[in-house]
Parts: sequence; structure tokens; C-alpha cells
Amino acid sequence: MLRVVCLILAWVLGSAPAFAEPLVSSVISNVEVGIVCPPEPIGSTPAPGTIAGATHIIVEEPQFVSVGSVVPAAIGVGFGVKSQAVDPAGLGAITMVLTHPPMGDAQITLQQFQTSISGQDPSLTFYQFDYPYELVEGTWMFTAMQGEQALFSVSFEVVDPLGMPSLAEMCGYSNLFS
Repeated sequence: MLRVVCLILAWVLGSAPAFAEPLVSSVISNVEVGIVCPPEPIGSTPAPGTIAGATHIIVEEPQFVSVGSVVPAAIGVGFGVKSQAVDPAGLGAITMVLTHPPMGDAQITLQQFQTSISGQDPSLTFYQFDYPYELVEGTWMFTAMQGEQALFSVSFEVVDPLGMPSLAEMCGYSNLFS
């Protein structure tokens, strides 16, 4: 499975510029990308394929504060994908694969976690910058996999927050640039 994911990601990364249209399979009806200001989590769920080892659980899904794929590297900013399945029953057993520039002491470039995609409403999957070691600039890519099939793949460009201060400050962090 991991070998297949790596081959697909190598193909997608090697053949598409950072701002290319998302790759979307026929089982997905809609994909939208943007930036969120996530609410406080109410807990976490184990995610052993991530650096933190867990993902946040939130009650209320945040709306995009900006639609697009350019993201300021600032603590508290989140970015991700709203997707919806064609099948009203939705899709389960989805592995979300996140690739990014080297991060943390181990210089990790790939993280993954389990999720699902609703067929009734858009499902939000996002990454939030919680720690300074996560603030790595460059191309980040979300790829939703079901078994060996890529359901969608979208990329983001994480940039210096000084280049987009109003968007970087949108999530309420006034000391971003000190």
C-alpha cells in the first residue's frame, strides 16, 4: 500500500505544477480547497502515521476564511480540502496521505491518517499549524486513497506569512511576526 501511495505521489508531484487543477476521481462529486481558522479541539484520536501521533477532534466544522491554495506559514492557521462523494452513502476506509517538505527532527515528508468522505455534505480534512517545527514552506499535498485508488489529490503552497500578513493574522494570532 505505501509503495503504491509513493508511486502515485511521485507521478502527481512529478507531472503537475503546485497550482495545477486537483486530480479528482469519478467517485468524488466535489473538491474545494481553502484556509480555516480551526476551533479549539475537544479531544484527539490516535493517528500513528503522523508526527504528533494524533489528530484533533472538533465539534463544529470551520468555514473557509479564504478559498485558495496559498497558505501563510503561521501558528493557528489551518488549510485543507472539502470533498464529497458521489454515492450518498459516502466512502469509508479513506487514508489521507499528506506530503510536505522535510519537517521535525526526523525530517519527515509523509504523514497519513484515516478518515471518511460523506456523500450527504462536504467533508473537511485539514492540517493545522500547532508547533513551530511544522512551519515549513513549500508544496504540501493531500491525497485521499481508498485501497490502491487515488480519489483526489490537491496541492497547497505554504509561504512566508510576511507576504500575506492580513491572511496570516486572520486566525487571531497578533504576535505572528515578533
